Formats: sequence, C-alpha cells, structure tokens
Amino acid sequence: MKYLFANWKMYLGLDKSVKLIQNYTDNLNLDEDIEVAVFPSALSFSIVKELSKDSKIGIGSQNLYSVPEGGYTGEVSAKMYKDAGCEYALVGHSERRHIFGETNEDVNNKMKAVLENNLIPVLCVGETKEQKEGEKTDEVVKEQLFSALEGLDFKNKELFVAYEPVWAIGTGESCSNVSAEHMSGKIKEWVKGLQINAKLVILYGGSVRVENVEDYLKEKSIDGVLVGGASTKFDKWQEIVKKAK
Repeated sequence: MKYLFANWKMYLGLDKSVKLIQNYTDNLNLDEDIEVAVFPSALSFSIVKELSKDSKIGIGSQNLYSVPEGGYTGEVSAKMYKDAGCEYALVGHSERRHIFGETNEDVNNKMKAVLENNLIPVLCVGETKEQKEGEKTDEVVKEQLFSALEGLDFKNKELFVAYEPVWAIGTGESCSNVSAEHMSGKIKEWVKGLQINAKLVILYGGSVRVENVEDYLKEKSIDGVLVGGASTKFDKWQEIVKKAK
C-alpha cells in the first residue's frame, strides 16, 4: 500500500475546496493499493467530508485541541472532529511548532487526545536548517518522536510518522531520497524500541513534487508522502497519483 496524503494548509477558501474535492472524487482513478487522504481547513472540513463520503478518499484535520470541550475560543477538539467523521489528524506539524509555538508537551497531549478519540495520528517530525548544519538531525528527530509518544499504547493501531525536514517545507529544496530513506529507517528502529504496540507507517514530506515523488516512493522504508502546495493544484496532484501507481 502507498499512502498519498494531501495537506491543503491555508491555501484554499470554501469554493476552491469544493471544486478541488470534486476533481479528486470525479477524476482520480485510484488503484486498490493507493490510499489517498485530504486535510482541508477547519472551515471546509464538513463540506469536503460530505462530498467525498462515497469515494475511497479519507479525510483528516490539520490541527486540533487536546481538551474535549470548554471555553477555548477558536479551537476545535479531537472529539469534535471525530463526531464530524474525521479519520486522521496531523499532529506536531513544523508550522504549528515553529510559527505557533507548540511544544513537545503540547504535541504529546494532542497525541493522547487523538488516540482517546480513535483517530489515526500523523505525527510530524523534522529538523531546521540550523539543526541540520549543526549535525543535530538525529538528536532533534529522536527527541520529538520520543516526547510525542511518551506514555502511549497504540494497542496494535496505526501510527503514521511523517518525516518532514523543516528546511525542505515550501522552499523547493528537497531532501534527497537517500537521506529521507536513512532517517525513515532510523525512525522505524526508534519506534520499535519504544514498544508502544503500533502499526507504523512512514511518510516523507517537504517539497514533494511530480518530479521527485517516484524517488521517495521507491525507497524501502518510505510508505507514502505528505504533500502540501502541490496537492492543492489538481493537475499536479493527478500526476503525483499517476506516478505512485
């Protein structure tokens, strides 16, 4: 199985989200061994879910709050997303960490909420350019991974980990498939050592494009890709899907 996950970020308003999911459902010819999931904005989530309900396309949240309900203006909880038909949840995306100041503790609390509400987590980890140049990639990714998974038991459920080097996200500067494979292999070893009873799936994200997606998907430890900007342009996304077949 190859996993193609589309993070629409804050690129699309309601009308464009509707048009794009209609293109996804009407014009993508998905093989049995390809799993596609979309992560629309909170504003567009419900309509995208409704329009994709009769398709093979899964749906996830870009973010969520760890508390079930209460006086938290502007937040949407894991419970609310689950009630709305959500299947997956992005947790710890670098933009949440580095722009909005999410800590490792915040990420761990969100992971707990995701599991408590029977959502499938897509945990994002990755190093900045400064950390990479300081040869701290292993240290940073391992710390993010271990802190996020502390105290968790997946009870044989799926855990997606997306290795997304921060310096490659939205920059056009892609991580080589060799380096991505190397880190993906390490992540598998580290997760196995934690003994958290998870069915692990590894994604790569960071300037994934039509031109390089095959290189990532051919690697042994990489099970799929998490795509940002390219997933919001249907012609490019359609080509990515074709390349994955």
